[in-house]
Amino acid sequence: MQKVVISKTWPVLDETLKSMFTENGFPKSMKIADLGCSSGPNSFFLISHIMDTIQDLWKHNLNNLPQLEVLLNDLPSNDFNNLFKLESNFSQYNGKEKKLDCYIYGVPGSFYDMLFSSNTLNFVFSSYSVHWLSQIPEGLGKNNKENIYIGITSPPKVFEAYANQFQRDFSRFLSLRAEEITFGGRMILAFLGRSFADPSSKDAYPLLTVLGEALSDMVAQGLIKLDDLYSFNVPIYTPCAQEVEAIISDDGSFNLDKMDIVHVPYDARYDNYDDTVLDKYKSGKLVAGNVRAFMEPMLVSHFGSSINLDSIFDIYAKKIGELLSKERFHYSYFLN
Repeated sequence: MQKVVISKTWPVLDETLKSMFTENGFPKSMKIADLGCSSGPNSFFLISHIMDTIQDLWKHNLNNLPQLEVLLNDLPSNDFNNLFKLESNFSQYNGKEKKLDCYIYGVPGSFYDMLFSSNTLNFVFSSYSVHWLSQIPEGLGKNNKENIYIGITSPPKVFEAYANQFQRDFSRFLSLRAEEITFGGRMILAFLGRSFADPSSKDAYPLLTVLGEALSDMVAQGLIKLDDLYSFNVPIYTPCAQEVEAIISDDGSFNLDKMDIVHVPYDARYDNYDDTVLDKYKSGKLVAGNVRAFMEPMLVSHFGSSINLDSIFDIYAKKIGELLSKERFHYSYFLN
């Protein structure tokens, strides 16, 4: 699914790079940062496309292609060793007519802190990362009960706590990147959002609502303590377009050139992507695998290593399959 979302940014990315070079000229070198790169091949999927685009834009002057420095950032717990293994097969990209030199580095750290020297980045990209908060919002306690994120039954103080945390985090993210990006540099962000302004009108992120239901089933079976469920909240926030625009405007560090809202099925696969209804059981297992990939560490950390993850995600797959037979879309914002 993440690969599908990255590919949806290509038109915005290509136009942004073209605009940069038209306005600022063609540099001898470029520093590009991928924030929240994770540890799989999607980062190199992105880098390959950027290199293709730059070479196409430079086709009039292939003897003076720029050198690229690509800075792959994620938290220190990220598996950078796996990234570097993938990078060993990618150290030189063979362009259509000339090799484009590309030097790749790992940069561990939170993007809610300063990561790079001032005025050094030409281009910043981030996909499926900025909706992650720096921490669980303060003051939630057990007020959210069986909800593990914002749900219809969440009390107003939960909505407010999540919104305030995102406002603080996203504002800090913007101000830090403004220090690091050079004059004339650009940034593209793709992250989860919601299509409705009132978070109490429907579940803000149904995938987590269903996971909360699966955990509640485990409580009913006596396999998870109720207090442990009530104290578990996920540090994600899916803002609406108005919230994002307001934070960017109030911060003042960047101009918002474009915002696209793209609907992508929960069970999207890059090798077979369309909007047709698939087998709900197969789709349920596919989505359960995707969600388990990012939720497993948090579940183990909170509930303990004895938690039966296989049982939880078997229940989850069945529940999400039923959901997909009715609703298959989530929302991603593309910002430039």
